[in-house]
Amino acid sequence: MPGENLSRDEARQRAELLSVDGYEVSLDLRSAVDGQSGGTADPHTFRSVTTIRFRSTQAGASTFVDLIAPSVTSVTLNGSALDPSAVFDGSRIALESLARENVLVVDAQCAYSRTGEGLHRFVDPEDGEVYLYTQYEPADARRVFANFEQPDLKAPYQLEVTAPESWTVWSNSAAEDPSTSAKDGVWRFAATKPISTYITAVVAGPYHYETDLYTRALPDGTVLEIPLGAMCRKGLARHFDADDIFLITKQGLDFFHDRFDYPYPFGKYDQAFVPEYNIGAMENPGCVTFREEYIFRGQVTRSSYERRANTILHEMAHMWFGDLVTMVWWDDLWLKESFADFMGSYAIVGATRFTDGWITFANNRKAWAYRADQLPSTHPVTADIRDLEDAKLNFDGITYAKGASVLKQLVAYAGEEAFLEGARRYFKRHAYGNTRLADLLSVLEETSGRDMAAWSRSWLETSGVNALTPVATYDAADRITELAILQDGDVLRPHRVAVGLYRYEGAETGLVRYARAEVDVTGARTVVTELAGTDRPDLVLVNDDDLTYCKIRFDEGSLETLRAHLGDIADPMARALCWSALWSLTRDALVPTRDFVDLVLRFAGRESDIGVLQMLHTWTHTALVHYAAPEWREEGGRLLAEGALRELRLAEPGSQHQLTWARFFAATARSAADLQLLEGLLAGTARIDGLDVDQEMRWAFLEPLVAEGVADESGIAAELARDDTASGKRHEVRCLTARPSAEAKATAWEQMVESDTLSNALVIATISGFAQAGQRELLAPYTTKYFEVIERVWQERSIQIGMDVVRGLFPSLQDAEGTLAATDAWVAAHEDAPAALRRLVLEARDDLARAARAQARDATV
Repeated sequence: MPGENLSRDEARQRAELLSVDGYEVSLDLRSAVDGQSGGTADPHTFRSVTTIRFRSTQAGASTFVDLIAPSVTSVTLNGSALDPSAVFDGSRIALESLARENVLVVDAQCAYSRTGEGLHRFVDPEDGEVYLYTQYEPADARRVFANFEQPDLKAPYQLEVTAPESWTVWSNSAAEDPSTSAKDGVWRFAATKPISTYITAVVAGPYHYETDLYTRALPDGTVLEIPLGAMCRKGLARHFDADDIFLITKQGLDFFHDRFDYPYPFGKYDQAFVPEYNIGAMENPGCVTFREEYIFRGQVTRSSYERRANTILHEMAHMWFGDLVTMVWWDDLWLKESFADFMGSYAIVGATRFTDGWITFANNRKAWAYRADQLPSTHPVTADIRDLEDAKLNFDGITYAKGASVLKQLVAYAGEEAFLEGARRYFKRHAYGNTRLADLLSVLEETSGRDMAAWSRSWLETSGVNALTPVATYDAADRITELAILQDGDVLRPHRVAVGLYRYEGAETGLVRYARAEVDVTGARTVVTELAGTDRPDLVLVNDDDLTYCKIRFDEGSLETLRAHLGDIADPMARALCWSALWSLTRDALVPTRDFVDLVLRFAGRESDIGVLQMLHTWTHTALVHYAAPEWREEGGRLLAEGALRELRLAEPGSQHQLTWARFFAATARSAADLQLLEGLLAGTARIDGLDVDQEMRWAFLEPLVAEGVADESGIAAELARDDTASGKRHEVRCLTARPSAEAKATAWEQMVESDTLSNALVIATISGFAQAGQRELLAPYTTKYFEVIERVWQERSIQIGMDVVRGLFPSLQDAEGTLAATDAWVAAHEDAPAALRRLVLEARDDLARAARAQARDATV
């Protein structure tokens, strides 16, 4: 990996020297199918020929072009042949004596990927079909064609792809003559608009493809027509609900056209759901790629459809924020990701059936941000990105969810219309160009009249999360004499918040808000004068309606109310905010873990919002595994399993809640009776009214049976025989790794660490099965092994696989003091290790220390 890195300074110097007029890229992908060499005898590589036309500000200057490839056949610069062995080092081609105007031609053998980086090749085990797709962010286009791999050297791209004749090929722009291409296997695509390397795209194979059309009358009287397409593997076609995908797409296009006043600029709009994808989705203009798990093989809840819709709208927002206008360098990654994350929720509420999307944002996305912002690796939203390894790790909760939360605060601060008008001016002023923070702030200052520099310093250029705590005094008549908000944190920021006062009005009405005030919180103490004289509340909720980004704290009276009446809060947003705040208190060791578990057992069954319920299950699982005192884990697990089964039986038959509680029961089942029930549900000898045990549910029930030693290899093989698909294979690998035997763990370790034979998806499946909470003793020997191998893994594997292994295999279940000491010893002995690797270890160390504090707090109960 070090040889493949690119520093910000190198990129800046190259951008000052070069401007790129265009690329012509020719790929021969016939070698992807066995027996068709496509000009090479190696079925693992494909031919890539790139012509780059570019200019230099200095005649005679030197630079380099990026390419990661097994071999280079020829390099020609301005008609002169260069010796590939002399100029190519495996990741760069050195270019000397540039002219003012240059033509570079590179003929190379590039490698198909099994890591989800570059051009990924997937063979469907169900039917043997081969599928290809590209994924480049932040810098993997160089694995497919020679280029200047940095976001500010934009250019038009003209692509030609030779593929097996039975295939279809898609790219950013439309194919020039699809009917002819389908006959001769040569696909030629129209030139793109100027775009960055990392959002160019190729999708190729025998995909199932459906089409639709979006039309819109424009203000000038013309009609905008956008051809829509959606595709997936043939094996998933029977599950593919393209109609709903097209519905959300059309709703989003209408919404963004209304708000942005800038017509979608990239022609067609294809959306490809692809196998073994590393991330949620990627905003390639005209050819968006998604993980195929967004095609649901079995029953899922409304929140799964909401998550998919949010992702569709997130990627669509990128067509403007990121694709049309792109950051200069990855320091300003937030200029696209924070905006897209905010716009995903903004649009889903404003344009689709998912009108409660801000609740999901408050309870889910912000939880990711709050965790990231309390790690030692926290950073400002606009970050200091020194190189590509830094960039890869900064696709994190700060850049996405905190940035989006800050933008929500900005909308409250500047006003919605001023914010949108700023976006319109930003697009028109910088279309097809690159920007920095100052470019955005200048237009927002124009439209809002606010001091954006001061706002930026507080919210974008500092790190950390504030906690806001209410403090009230009362008179003899139980009326508020003063309500103040205390702010703590390393940096005190201006917050626009709403403060809600709630009182309990009986079982039928519940806890309801009877007073509310908005206030600008500044400094360490702010008095909410509007609420003076109000009757004493049972609950004071700071940041009601979730206007700002902060940790909510409670006074003792409010905590007592929540302990008795959390499930009685009538408003679902307020209830979600209280759950989130209580989880934060648990993570910060201010509330014992068993108290949080008790609240879940008493009130989660009454939660109406299915997304909140699923998040509660995730938090509770983390609480039991990592934050509970070790001596209470067994009892806590028993209580949770009993509670989950009780709620499962009480849930409405066939409902989303029943489905959610069934999955949580499987995750908590450990007793002989619980496991026997899971066996019976799988065998059909037991039944819960309304519960459809579909294939995905079967795997969810099988894994705990395997981990507890109740089911063995034969049971796993029998299940795979029922579901011999790509998805089934991933489940099989996870279950095999979950077996409670030293041999199973040793085999999995060798596959993940010592060999390089697993695809990225199977690496993730193996990691997922490896660390079972009930197998702490079995996993203990791998603590020492982990610290012995991680530096070598980081050096030998791709960035993505390195990240997955280093994060996924950290011995977080070995939560005795010795693991912290071992981690500290490794950090002290590896001061010169790559910064990105050290960051991952330090983040895991922080989680482990947090768990120790929470366990100590829980042990005091």
